[in-house]
Amino acid sequence: MLTETTTSDEEPPKSAEHPSLTAQFTSTPRGARLARRLAVRHMEEWGYPPASDVSCTVALVVAELAANAVQHGSVPGRDFGLRLVRDEVAGLVRIEVADAAAGKRPPVAPPSSYPDGESGRGLLLVDVLAARWGSTPRHPVGKTVWAEVPTRVSTDVSEQ
Repeated sequence: MLTETTTSDEEPPKSAEHPSLTAQFTSTPRGARLARRLAVRHMEEWGYPPASDVSCTVALVVAELAANAVQHGSVPGRDFGLRLVRDEVAGLVRIEVADAAAGKRPPVAPPSSYPDGESGRGLLLVDVLAARWGSTPRHPVGKTVWAEVPTRVSTDVSEQ
């Protein structure tokens, strides 16, 4: 999987062709759960039932990025943001989770799995499930971690 860390904001265009969802959540485990649930509900509104592969993949990626925002990016009194953008032309759903902790950026590549560790596997999951992912600084403070999830199954064997 391609992992990118960039220094400029990479925002998809906002238009009727790119429906989106934007929401704020408290930087708590409950906020992370609510973000995942809202993402699944919104995916269903976009035509992806909760049990579909695309909806489940988006739910897993949102859950991981939101949990990381709560655990590693939480700043007292500051919420985290979730943004989903569907791009049917590109066949992607872009997930963005923004928090206020600018100094705590994810690694350029996901850490290797630690067999005895209780954590450290979440970005490996994101790396496997997303077509690409990365992070960008957020102005005036913080960062946005983003991932792009394919909405179409590839039938080309050479792409696998």
